[in-house]
Amino acid sequence: MSEQDISQEAPEGGVPEIGPYVQGPEHSGFSAEEIDTSRPHPARMYDYYLGGWDNYEVDRVAAERVIEVHPQVRLSARANRAFMRRAVRELVDGGIRQIIDIGTGIPTSPNTHETARETAPDTRVVYVDNDPIVATHAGARLTNTERTGFVLGDVRDPKALLDHPTVRELIDFDRPVALLLVAVLHFIRDDEDPAGIVRALADALPAGSRLALSHATGEPYEAYAAGRTDERARDGVVNVYKSSTATLNLRSKAGIEPLFGPFTLLEPGVVRVPLWRPDGAVPGAEELNNTIFYGGVGRKD
Repeated sequence: MSEQDISQEAPEGGVPEIGPYVQGPEHSGFSAEEIDTSRPHPARMYDYYLGGWDNYEVDRVAAERVIEVHPQVRLSARANRAFMRRAVRELVDGGIRQIIDIGTGIPTSPNTHETARETAPDTRVVYVDNDPIVATHAGARLTNTERTGFVLGDVRDPKALLDHPTVRELIDFDRPVALLLVAVLHFIRDDEDPAGIVRALADALPAGSRLALSHATGEPYEAYAAGRTDERARDGVVNVYKSSTATLNLRSKAGIEPLFGPFTLLEPGVVRVPLWRPDGAVPGAEELNNTIFYGGVGRKD
């Protein structure tokens, strides 16, 4: 890991500066000239898996290549989305009234603020994504939505993200905050130190804050007797993402749990996403094996 990739030294009262991105509150992401529709973007591919229309031909072609080698990817995307909604409801039921949703992707309804406000209409939500096209769609959908904002930023630069004026305007860092990293950290390479990114974000949050995290895996579901890693499907999916704007970095359950860092895992820990506090029928072992996301929620003490 080179020094330009990560610096663990934090300024007094601040957070570590991670990533070779522009630092400071003036950081707003990327210019219009940097919008790239020639390469697939994971957020737009995910929108396609969910049946959305906010994507381009390049995204659809790449997503179809993933579906060809791993037909259950749409099942996984839906299960992951359902996990996000259950987690948000639990967070709000527990008293959280502020949420930072990083790597939100296209804000498909019901989205984070809509789910939270079913219980607590006063919940404040900041969405963050690094794709200018996502920002355009989010801006259009969130126009005139009170107590909701969007930041064009990158999780690999937590300092700039947390210093952004929109974040500072909507989020009170003296009160507990829920941080959502749903299907995000598997797009962060090991040399970009995903655990360090979580630590940097956590350092800015007070006790009582929460982290909801989900992450893709290539390992089989441990309770499925016939489960095995389909290496051809795994490698095929990973290869598709090599041509996208972010590579896919699958991790095992043992590799995902440490990403929670200072957040103490709440029951039932890190599990396949349909098993995290289900509110309906639990899928069978074969479907859980085909659902490639682990998920969990932690609390900062």
